[in-house]
Amino acid sequence: MVVGLTGGIGSGKTTVATIFANFNTVAIYNADLEAKKLMNTSPIIKSKIIEEFGDESYLDNQLNRPFIANLVFKDKSKLAALNGIVHPEVKNHFNEFVKLHADKEYILYENAILFESKSNLKCDIIISVYAPLNIRIERTMLRDNTSKIAVENRIKNQWLEDKKLLQSNYVITNLSKENTHFQVLKIHNILTKKEVSI
Repeated sequence: MVVGLTGGIGSGKTTVATIFANFNTVAIYNADLEAKKLMNTSPIIKSKIIEEFGDESYLDNQLNRPFIANLVFKDKSKLAALNGIVHPEVKNHFNEFVKLHADKEYILYENAILFESKSNLKCDIIISVYAPLNIRIERTMLRDNTSKIAVENRIKNQWLEDKKLLQSNYVITNLSKENTHFQVLKIHNILTKKEVSI
């Protein structure tokens, strides 16, 4: 079973995934992290990015992140082009990961753009992590040491929260650590058909 985990920037997806990681019967795939690795290691991705965005895209054999970010977060067509290069390779990589972890009770597939990339179609269950917009902006500004405008530009490239929540099987409201832990445990127990104690 593949369980999709998504949520807007700063909602706390990775925090929630870390809690799920405590269950040894669950394998976790972080699409964003794996995409970043593949952009530095996949010859297919590298050649296509250079072809699309130029030689400046890589410095010392590593992706020139500030250069790429500056291009794609201001231009939706450039973001779409980048996603069109990276997503198919991440999809192939994920399919291999699923085969490798066939013994697990479920695979938790963490993906910030689960719906936007149509990756929701490969999930049996979808969990969305929610936090109010002002909290998400504050968290991201602190985490990435960036400006409010930069965060808002990134949010504009993601689906609206309501649209995601309506298409999710479960919603985790991530405001307090204790309550988030409780919600994760409850969902894990339901997914693995264990007794739910309240």
